[in-house]
Amino acid sequence: MGRILCVANQKGGVGKTTTASNLAAALAHGGLRTLLIDLDPQCNATTGFGVAPAVSHPLVSEAPLHESLVTTDVPGLAILPGSRSVRDVERIAAAARAGSMVLERHLSGGLNAWDYCLIDCPPSAGELTRAALAGSTEVLMPIQCEYFALEGLTQMIEVVRDVMEERPGRLSFSGIVLTMHDAALELTAEVEAEVRDFFGEIVFETVIPRDVAVSEAPSHGKSVIDYAPRSWGARAYTELCMEVRDCE
Repeated sequence: MGRILCVANQKGGVGKTTTASNLAAALAHGGLRTLLIDLDPQCNATTGFGVAPAVSHPLVSEAPLHESLVTTDVPGLAILPGSRSVRDVERIAAAARAGSMVLERHLSGGLNAWDYCLIDCPPSAGELTRAALAGSTEVLMPIQCEYFALEGLTQMIEVVRDVMEERPGRLSFSGIVLTMHDAALELTAEVEAEVRDFFGEIVFETVIPRDVAVSEAPSHGKSVIDYAPRSWGARAYTELCMEVRDCE
């Protein structure tokens, strides 16, 4: 089985879905078989590649995982689409609360064909995110270069530690990635310095810049790498991909 990265942060608007989607595309462009799982009821990772959300989430279905996969225009990249069904969200959350490893069972039975699996979580530290963490081998946390960035990050790390204690030896920290980075702003430099000083080596060297191409790409059903391959955003996600691969 390949690496399973849970892309999570309880704070919304930090570039979580953008990072999951573009990192998945970068890995696929690097020749790695990559699966993007959309666990966020907003389904932005799904629609961002021009895929329609599922009526019922594949993770609550009895059908084999591979029957629900949707191929994309990026060779080597497939998506397990999300669902906006409140009932499905409640079923997955209820299973997690009851101690059921429903997500882990699905993943362990259907990921042999993939080098990387990235799970896009909802902006929450609730049961859906905990279920994703329990089924993953690594966690990657995007944080926005803003004043309140560390607040949500500290709380999220506590959740990760809880899961690590419950599932010893399975989950590790892939790293923290700084997003919406604007080198011209003094606040950005202050936040970056504070994060790197506090968390040290687990912060990726690559930062994701503010780039209009990154924001525009999903409206065209593409990653920024396919939409604007020469943009700063495409370059940053390619460099982040190389850092992630070096962590193997």
